Amino acid sequence: MKSDFLLAITQLSAEKNLPKDVVLTAVESALASAYKKEDFAANQNITVKINPNTGKVEVYAEKIVAEKPADIGLEITLAEAKKIKSDAKIGDAIMVESTPANAGRIAAQTAKQVILQRLHEAEHSAIFEEYADKEGEVVSGIVQRFEAGQVNIDLGRTEAILPPSEQVRTERYRIGQRLKVVLLQVARTGKGPKVIVSRSHPELLRRLFELEVPEVYNGTVEIKSIAREAGFRSKIAVTAKQEGIDPVGCCVGLRGIRIQNIVSELSGEKIDVVQWNADQASFIASALSPAHILSVELNKAEQAATVIVPDKQLSLAIGKEGQNARLAAKLTGYRIDIKSASMAEAEKPAVPKATAKEQAPAEAVEAELASEEIPADILAEPVAVAAAKPVVEEETTAEDEAEAAPAAEELIIAPPVVLEPQEAGAKVKLRFAEDIMAPRRAKVEPKTKKKKKGAHTRDAGDDTVKVRGKGRRDYETVGEDEEDQ
Repeated sequence: MKSDFLLAITQLSAEKNLPKDVVLTAVESALASAYKKEDFAANQNITVKINPNTGKVEVYAEKIVAEKPADIGLEITLAEAKKIKSDAKIGDAIMVESTPANAGRIAAQTAKQVILQRLHEAEHSAIFEEYADKEGEVVSGIVQRFEAGQVNIDLGRTEAILPPSEQVRTERYRIGQRLKVVLLQVARTGKGPKVIVSRSHPELLRRLFELEVPEVYNGTVEIKSIAREAGFRSKIAVTAKQEGIDPVGCCVGLRGIRIQNIVSELSGEKIDVVQWNADQASFIASALSPAHILSVELNKAEQAATVIVPDKQLSLAIGKEGQNARLAAKLTGYRIDIKSASMAEAEKPAVPKATAKEQAPAEAVEAELASEEIPADILAEPVAVAAAKPVVEEETTAEDEAEAAPAAEELIIAPPVVLEPQEAGAKVKLRFAEDIMAPRRAKVEPKTKKKKKGAHTRDAGDDTVKVRGKGRRDYETVGEDEEDQ
């Protein structure tokens, strides 16, 4: 009987996945409740002890030491008390063994119910203690069923709840599918521990990197910050704590094998791994990858940054529906304002205009020059602005006169100008030759005249006359030498 009792306890311990001493404690509590209802007073303290080696059950009842006991079930004499405890005194409470001979049917049924209840409580307590230490960790489970939009996932010893707010909108779950989830919260309830898990939390991305990248797990590569939009895209900033290690290369892996495993677990979610930098400007430029950044202006007081990008990469820097800029802002903690190069150039302040001294009219300059004193001997001499060229009389023909006519028109001779002396002490206004001389005309090369269609020629003695359409005539003189020929 005793061996059967111990065998049953061992079997319960294996089925409930509980330690043997936990099962013994639950059975002792159940038996105490059963014996108390059957053989002892309602207000009497009862304790049951089970020997783990022999399986013997011993029941102890609390009794008060008295000189003359009135109720044997509640009191004990001093002589009997000293047999149990040598220093016992009147009024002390002593636990006395009072094991009943047999327990009744009602007591046995009560013991069964209490044992089951105690075992459930012990099991729930063990589950709570097990998963409470795993908050923030990644666990693997199998989808069991769907209830009111939430997904119940079997974790082995208990079921976890994946609420709609922690699900990924782009994922479709099916019964029997194995998922990796992150434990968010473990709480005690009347029906046992309540475990809440998530598939959209950024901590899931961190734990997956720890599972796939040994450098992240042992701390050689540190994950500084994570920005995630579950199901679409994520950005993660990493840095190396040891020189000579490429943190981005470690996370990506050879031919991208490490990052591909994480992307597959997240149902194709895109992941950008960027280099963390203590310089915030450089970090912001890296966070906006793959766009090329021209410059970054920081305003640390307002935690804002203005980023200048080439015109062709403005849409790439902003991303689809602003996703790239939004993730970069979450990753860096700065409010980012992205502008194109042309927009930034247009917003620059205009170049300041010339000073008043530079804008002074010509009269002010002339006044400064007029204030200077000119020697009297210079004022007395006439100033010739232009001199006429001497004319040499030569015999010219009509052809020479025609060739010389344009040159005569180009020569402009200005009459000599003499500055009259002024009275002593008076200021003289100085005039320049450029102000007096008329502008020179540009020399025009004579154009070769072309014959127009419709011109008619006729001979008139020694001269040849050309008649043009509008009644204009050109005369050409033929020399005597040409006639002789």
